[in-house]
Amino acid sequence: MRSEDPELGHDRGGLPSLVLAALGVVYGDIGTSPLYAFREALHATGGSEARQENVVGILALIIWALTIVVTVKYVSFVLKADNRGEGGTLSLMSLARESLRGRPKWALVLGVTGASLFLGDAIITPAISVLSAVEGIQVVAPALSNWVVPITLTIIAALFFVQRFGTGGVASVFGPITALWFAVLGVSGAIHILDDPSVLGAINPVHAVRYVANNITSAVAVFGAVFLAVTGAEALYVDLGHFGRRPIVVAWFALVFPSLLLNYFGQGAFVLANPEMAAHPFFNMHPEWARIPMVCLATAATVIASQAVISGAYSLVRQAIHLNLLPRLQILHTSETHSGQIYMPRVNTLLFVFVAALVLFFRSSSRLSAAYGIAVTGEMLITSVLLFVVMRRIWSWKLATTLAIIIPISLIDAGFLAANIAKFANGGWVPVAVSATMALIMQTWTAGRRLLISRTKADEIPLATIIDNLARKKPPTVPGTAIFLTSDVEGAPTALLHSLKHYKVLHERNVILSVVTATKPFVPDTEKIFLESFNPLFSRMVITFGYMETPNIPRALVLARKLGLKFDIMSTSFFLSRRTILPSRKGGLPFWQDRLFIALSRSASNATDYFGLPTGRVVELGLQTTI
Repeated sequence: MRSEDPELGHDRGGLPSLVLAALGVVYGDIGTSPLYAFREALHATGGSEARQENVVGILALIIWALTIVVTVKYVSFVLKADNRGEGGTLSLMSLARESLRGRPKWALVLGVTGASLFLGDAIITPAISVLSAVEGIQVVAPALSNWVVPITLTIIAALFFVQRFGTGGVASVFGPITALWFAVLGVSGAIHILDDPSVLGAINPVHAVRYVANNITSAVAVFGAVFLAVTGAEALYVDLGHFGRRPIVVAWFALVFPSLLLNYFGQGAFVLANPEMAAHPFFNMHPEWARIPMVCLATAATVIASQAVISGAYSLVRQAIHLNLLPRLQILHTSETHSGQIYMPRVNTLLFVFVAALVLFFRSSSRLSAAYGIAVTGEMLITSVLLFVVMRRIWSWKLATTLAIIIPISLIDAGFLAANIAKFANGGWVPVAVSATMALIMQTWTAGRRLLISRTKADEIPLATIIDNLARKKPPTVPGTAIFLTSDVEGAPTALLHSLKHYKVLHERNVILSVVTATKPFVPDTEKIFLESFNPLFSRMVITFGYMETPNIPRALVLARKLGLKFDIMSTSFFLSRRTILPSRKGGLPFWQDRLFIALSRSASNATDYFGLPTGRVVELGLQTTI
């Protein structure tokens, strides 16, 4: 567990405070599922009849989905597969890939696909969550139904607008509000169980099997709706690094799981006692005086759930950038003490545009629920595959034991995926299209970078050759230190060659600097710097950052002083090469993909901002490269 690491941006204020904080961040998404999951499953099976065997059967499916997918799979196994304290698809991919001989590409493909699916899900969660909460207005005041979409868009616009100011202040109230939300879920559900206590029979999984056997024609649609009850389970793993495993597990068993079960039981009993109110069981089950407060509390809970997904998208994109899966994008830190609190303007804008478009296109949570599920189930299935690798290669489990756990879990994941694929034409294509686009962008970027590096290496001169030539024929020197950035540890930096060509002088001290991203989330300060001296003129330095760290070169150079590197930042010049990439119709990537890679390159943030270099000390030298 890395909860004590300052880079993670949280302090250990004791288990109770971590549990409360985890409630607001980790469980916001799954905590809003009662707003629509049972309702949609009931409608899929013919909610107007609300027969006892249907209600109990659906409840049994929901209860056992929560038990197997969340409690067994994620809480019992996935949370233990941490990559030095960090979780998430890319962390699991890095962990699994490192354990395999040759670091096979299929593991990278799985990681990229899983990350893309998460981003596909990230645009749907805010839309369906806020819509479902605001739709409570229809129960309180049916005349205001036409205002549901405008109010939803206003809340979503405000949510994305305030991202630039940071979430530190708002996050302090996330936990208490979410705790209140779960307490209300549990109490309201427990009260209505008395309407028809027979719903407690859903604890017996036989009811789930019997229901499926008797409703084959509607089973696929019901499965797709039942899965809505477990969406958000992946957040337990994504946010592992923020809180550690224990607070997440304690919050699940102490409050979240019991509250969800009680509420679903209560909704089922209420519908059996009041079948005419099956259209909106969640809000109808509350007395009239409590409905407006419930709409307000539900809206607050859905905003918190949306905030967690948005923050997760920022973190995932940052990981992808540091792993060279995406071009550099502007990352703004919104807290001086919490490095995990970041704001990415371009990501924020794109998310808002997609979320607003979904609200305008689908206009109700029922229609939008058809788009929900494919991305999450796909990511969950990928998690199961990577978990198998971790169990075998890292935990050294026997094959029989591993298969006994992974096969049932994977079959359930595959079943939910198949059920959600059936909704493809009705809206399921949305997250698939977004995920496919993101996967294409990541593939284009990695392939383009690989091609660009190979083309650059073909024109490079070995660093040892340059140093030997300069030692024999030393050019004039000027005071100060020059740091030449290069991605190739072995070759001579292009910026150095162009500097010699144009200026025909060297600085007194010249450092060839490469920045490397490790496959682990954090690198200790003692392991960050590799420094070797070739001669009095030249040294080589390699700075290694973890993929969760902010690559700040000036801060790392302070560590290098302990290794003997003497420099003054105000007399140090940083030399970079700025490439203009030109497409080629011969060889390399397809021409259209060349164009896409060039567009991505142009959209990337410059190295000065990305590495935190002092703008007044940077010299950029341009060159053209054809790919």
